[in-house]
Amino acid sequence: MARKALKLASWTSVALAASGVYLYSNNYLDPNDFGAVRVGRAVATTAVISYDYLTSLRSVPYGSEEYLQRRSQVHLRSARRLCELCCANRGTFIKVGQHLGALDYLLPEEYTSTLKVLHSQAPQSSMQEVRQVIREDLGKEIHDLFLSFDDTPLGAASLAQVHKAVLHDGRTVAVKVQHPKVQAQSSKDILLMEVLVLAVKQLFPDFEFMWLVDEAKKNLPLELDFLNEGRNAEKVAHMLKHFDFLKISCHLGKMYSEMIFVNGFVHCDPHPGNILVRRHSDTGKAEIVLLDHGLYQVLTEEFRLDYCHLWQSLIWTDMERVKQYSQRLGAAELYPLFACMLTARSWDSVKRGIGQAPVSATEDSEIRNNVASYLSEISQLLNHVPRQMLLILKTNDLLRSIETTLGTRSSASSFLNMSRCCIRALAEHRKRDAGSFLRRTQISFSEAFSLWQINLHELLLRVKGLRLLCWVSTLLGWLTRAPH
Repeated sequence: MARKALKLASWTSVALAASGVYLYSNNYLDPNDFGAVRVGRAVATTAVISYDYLTSLRSVPYGSEEYLQRRSQVHLRSARRLCELCCANRGTFIKVGQHLGALDYLLPEEYTSTLKVLHSQAPQSSMQEVRQVIREDLGKEIHDLFLSFDDTPLGAASLAQVHKAVLHDGRTVAVKVQHPKVQAQSSKDILLMEVLVLAVKQLFPDFEFMWLVDEAKKNLPLELDFLNEGRNAEKVAHMLKHFDFLKISCHLGKMYSEMIFVNGFVHCDPHPGNILVRRHSDTGKAEIVLLDHGLYQVLTEEFRLDYCHLWQSLIWTDMERVKQYSQRLGAAELYPLFACMLTARSWDSVKRGIGQAPVSATEDSEIRNNVASYLSEISQLLNHVPRQMLLILKTNDLLRSIETTLGTRSSASSFLNMSRCCIRALAEHRKRDAGSFLRRTQISFSEAFSLWQINLHELLLRVKGLRLLCWVSTLLGWLTRAPH
């Protein structure tokens, strides 16, 4: 009897081992998908990072040169470990890592620069997995749905990938296919992150990153709902149909100002992979293509109007109202830091006027270096502002990164475009609340006059710029003709 039991156990073990090898070799089974492996990896990484911070900075005087140097080294080591964890656990972890990598002026540079690589290191599902997802979700095989379907994806992201295909009626389409297991793993991953964030807070009381978990809880289900993404795409296409874009950065800012200040419906993932520029086949003009409509922030009327007032105050250097509307948005006595986070400018520049001069390399470096010193205050602030503000801050940083790459950051025209949208939004709100035709007419005239003032100011800036250009050209011409 014992011999039979042993024989049965042996054959069972062989069968299980063979099945495991077969499943693994055919991509049905991946050790990374086991909950114990994912949890163990996340717990171990969190423990190592926490231990590094506890021990590396313990014996060094706070604020000293050696402390700052060591802290930077610990930041970098920890960021690399976090990046490796995100790449290994994939899915939700990569999505959250990308979110952190986008917070250029809210997190230490060691973290943001390291985690930025996650935008180009997203996993790619095999065709076998793609067929399986389509079969499970749509109940049909690929050949039943499409005349042709490219095996190689056009692009892969943290939650899905996109394939080019042709429908049976001849239309060429982009097919977005969700990575398998992402939906099932996402809720467990977020719960795991919540537990780890709470555990780290016990060791480091100033560690206030529960806002990140709260955002992931709220937004990830929306990003995994492709029907919601389709509705968002249709809504924003209708909302922005009046735009005919000629340049990239200037009109990208104009488009986002329209979304934030006027409509209160904001695409919140404008990283370079989600913004394409192409030439229109008929007109030959360049146009912007906005991709990935899974994550939008719907702003409440109160928040949108307060945010309009705040930006108007920042643009026109009305410091009393900067304080007033920053505090209305939850900044309390940290309103100077809040203003710096919104504009990515130093407090001195904010007080002088953010439109007076573009950001210098020295100022930008100073801001980035100060992030690490104010990390505790930044975390505290992010825990107190309305949840809507978190995605707006992320969006601001992503747009700023694109503007920096294109060399148009903090230009006067971008602030003037924002101001135009704020004026229109506030006037529209006042007209809705106006009790008489006469009052609505007064508001319309006031709006038109304010917009005229901005147009005149912009014209004067252009004339000044052209005059300066003429002077420089004349000086260069004189220097080249001067005898040596």
